[in-house]
Amino acid sequence: MPSRRTLLKGLALAAAASAVPLPAFAEAGYVPPLRQMRGMWIASVVNINWPSKPGLSADEQKAEYLAWLDVAVQRKLNSVFVQIRPTADAFWPSPYEPWSQYLTGTQGQDPGYDPLGFAVEETHKRGLAFHAWFNPYRVSMQADPAKLHPDHPGRQHPDWILPFGGKLYYNPGMPEVRKFCQDAMMDAVTRYDIDGLHFDDYFYPTNTTAFDDAEEFAKYGAGFPDLASWRRNNVDLMVQEMQQRVLAAKPEIAWGISPSGIWRNKATDPLGSETNGGQSYDNLHADTRGWVKKGWLDYIAPQLYWYIGQPPADYSKLVPWWSDVASGTNTLLWIGQAAYKAGDPAQAAEWQVPGELSRHLTLNREHPEIGGDIWYNANDVKVDRIGSVSTAVNDHYQRPALAPVLPRLAGGEPPRRPVLAYAKRRSGGVEVRAVATGRDEPFLFAIYRFDRHASSASAFADARNLVAIVPGDRQIRWTDPDGQRGDHYYAVAVDRANRTSKPSNGFRAI
Repeated sequence: MPSRRTLLKGLALAAAASAVPLPAFAEAGYVPPLRQMRGMWIASVVNINWPSKPGLSADEQKAEYLAWLDVAVQRKLNSVFVQIRPTADAFWPSPYEPWSQYLTGTQGQDPGYDPLGFAVEETHKRGLAFHAWFNPYRVSMQADPAKLHPDHPGRQHPDWILPFGGKLYYNPGMPEVRKFCQDAMMDAVTRYDIDGLHFDDYFYPTNTTAFDDAEEFAKYGAGFPDLASWRRNNVDLMVQEMQQRVLAAKPEIAWGISPSGIWRNKATDPLGSETNGGQSYDNLHADTRGWVKKGWLDYIAPQLYWYIGQPPADYSKLVPWWSDVASGTNTLLWIGQAAYKAGDPAQAAEWQVPGELSRHLTLNREHPEIGGDIWYNANDVKVDRIGSVSTAVNDHYQRPALAPVLPRLAGGEPPRRPVLAYAKRRSGGVEVRAVATGRDEPFLFAIYRFDRHASSASAFADARNLVAIVPGDRQIRWTDPDGQRGDHYYAVAVDRANRTSKPSNGFRAI
């Protein structure tokens, strides 16, 4: 239980928060965006989210996953990031690595269905995007190779793995390991209808000689000034080569990474942020700023898991720093939000203020480079301690939003303009029927409502009149509970890359 001093501090912070500018949606002249990443991470490692424990039946696992999708819909999200390769294992029948132990409790045991196939299909049924989340190098949460499945690549190639910190890792310094990891992940990319390939923030485990890759450095490190530079190049190669492979195999899916939030501190590097925390460039050998500047990612989602004003890493200082990094590039910027800290009594008093996360999104609106947020993790989005997540949702997600379009795909062919067949007043509101006209079935239909005829295309460029995003089909029927006779309705078709058609014909509700 928090101390009296902590509670008093929290009350003071709550009072101060009342002086913070109004939430973004309430600001005078604020225009809700048509496109905004609204995602959440669904973690599988050590059964954090899904499945909730190993050994559940296939039906129980399916029911749990559907419940997570219900949470995403309830919180007005448009994307899920699902961990399908947590520890060099698989949530699909992979020819490269064994079935994950987090499914059945036994590594290599068939769960009786295809979790990835099921998850992708059900996610799309709800009109949500499915981003496949991979951990690139982690092999095991324990350090004994003998506990791996006999057919595990780490058992077949014991020279590929290294112990560190009570865990096992693939050695990133071996070219054959890097290629194997890519092959294992690309198997899911090429075989499943996913919307994105996503890495988390774990690369090298730490900047230390205790991670014993001296032999590989001696073999491959010629021309590098030190071990750290060579390790950083190994990670660079993984990132750059993954981009090339994604572009070659599935050019319309998104490729991105959610790194730890500090690239380097300004005290270390004048290009760094005004922080004093762990540096991904030095500690994890992850040159996150460089990846953005070199154009190797479609998006970056730094984990800014600090409160506004927090020393030594202040959210309000990191947001403009990352915005400046992304500015002028074709790399989209989304922010990783720490839903798991809000309302946790073990956290600082600032995290006991229900509006803290909402204040983050309000601050984000000052930086147009930021295209949305991803929440960690699904359980915290669900339980909504102290109402922090629902406060942010109510303040900032009043209107629906499509997921962003990747800059490199924006010029692609949009879907065909649909036809709005009717808009009729029923007992439950106004029912509209939209019909696709193109050969390809739209992924979504965006439904707009106006009080008069929409006279220009610009009326569809934001979400002020967007009332619903409906999962696609050849035709859809949707009832607007707030619709009135005389309202004007339009439909826009949306493809899997989130490109939009021209608006349909208008229909005045009768």
